[in-house]
Amino acid sequence: MEMVLALAIGVLTSSGVYLLLRPRTFQVIMGLTLISYAVNLFIFSMGRLKIDSEPVLVPGVVATLANTADPMPQALVLTAIVIGFAMTALFLVVLLASRGLSGTDHVDGREDALDDTRLHIKEAKP
Repeated sequence: MEMVLALAIGVLTSSGVYLLLRPRTFQVIMGLTLISYAVNLFIFSMGRLKIDSEPVLVPGVVATLANTADPMPQALVLTAIVIGFAMTALFLVVLLASRGLSGTDHVDGREDALDDTRLHIKEAKP
């Protein structure tokens, strides 16, 4: 189970870094989102992966972290999810405003001379 979680964290981090290095703003936002997901999984894994542990205190069971789930990583990840969602929404609004003002969605605001992602159609003269 730990190997699958470590692999998922690694794939999310590497994909996020790759997208952060792209020239388009939307790809950068998706990269930040993937990195935040990887950090959330990492924080969640710091609370030890336990199967069949009690989430709350139960009468008759000693109240130690060996018998119950650690609530701190769960609270941190829940808070990080809410903050990450708000940041993504803010970034998307800034992206739309920047695209409206500059006419492009490049990070630096300039269109590449060799950009072949747009379809250039020449109008036929009658």
